[in-house]
Amino acid sequence: MGWLWAIIVGLVLGLLAKAIIPGKQHVPLWLTVILGMLGAIGGNAIARAAGVDATAGIDWWRHVFQLAAAVVLVAIGDMAYTAVRGNRRRA
Repeated sequence: MGWLWAIIVGLVLGLLAKAIIPGKQHVPLWLTVILGMLGAIGGNAIARAAGVDATAGIDWWRHVFQLAAAVVLVAIGDMAYTAVRGNRRRA
């Protein structure tokens, strides 16, 4: 059940990150989910380091850190993906 939640959270974070980043992203859905999952893991680590990983009620700061990490990872992943795919198309 843990992997299912990780995939769902990764999908939601990845799609939110794509909606926040201006312009069109060329990252496929499977890579968006993976980058969203990595953003969730990174955001949890940042929240733990900041001391806000476990608070009473909804952990808003943890979610903000997760989303910010997902935005950064999706932006970097999009640049890397388009660079690789662009080189393949020219060959």
